[in-house]
Amino acid sequence: MADHKLEAAKAAFKFIKTGETIGLGAGTTVLHLANMIGQDEDLARSVVLVSSSFKTNTYLQEQGLNVKPASATKHLDIYFDGCDQFDQQLNALKSGGGIHTTEKILASMATEFILMGDDTKFVPQLNATYPLVIEILPQALQIVLDRLRLVYPDADIKLRMCDQKDGAVISDNGNLLADIRFTAPPQWQQLNIDVKMIPGIVEHSLFYGMATKVIIAGESGIRIITPIR
Repeated sequence: MADHKLEAAKAAFKFIKTGETIGLGAGTTVLHLANMIGQDEDLARSVVLVSSSFKTNTYLQEQGLNVKPASATKHLDIYFDGCDQFDQQLNALKSGGGIHTTEKILASMATEFILMGDDTKFVPQLNATYPLVIEILPQALQIVLDRLRLVYPDADIKLRMCDQKDGAVISDNGNLLADIRFTAPPQWQQLNIDVKMIPGIVEHSLFYGMATKVIIAGESGIRIITPIR
């Protein structure tokens, strides 16, 4: 059986040129891409890598690759990442890792923001399968939750809790994370604005109008999709 994530990474690898500064997110497809960079000696010596993921960053360092912190980076040539779901306008939801704030920072630095994955991620329009994740300043927790429940009364909003210790999940930035599960798809364009306007919310996991390409692999082969605007 074909490994579609590996095939997507192979297609993504072709976009990387020597001397570039490349951003990498998290997930299996990203690790496949990191391995390909490491196996190409000329590329591995010349590219600078920046990651939004602690796990990916650790892996890159273990492989002896040239890693630079995001805080010391102003520009990326390409930022590669996966997602849970994307639509034909390349709006995407990235709900799993809870590192969307740093992912958005790196995506905004990049000339190209390329999503990768298998073709099960594609839907004509984003739906309510995956939650929207928000990062919240701890001191604003109650006012943020109250405001969200007022604006989205039918949604299920839960603070993300640890399963291996007592307490809430803490983001890489020292903040709290909450999952918002909608009973029906919201107006994503308006949500992108409205949620950000609530004081105390750092970021949310909807990547609206940010991606420039998606590389997906499936039974029919590789497809490179650009936004329909």
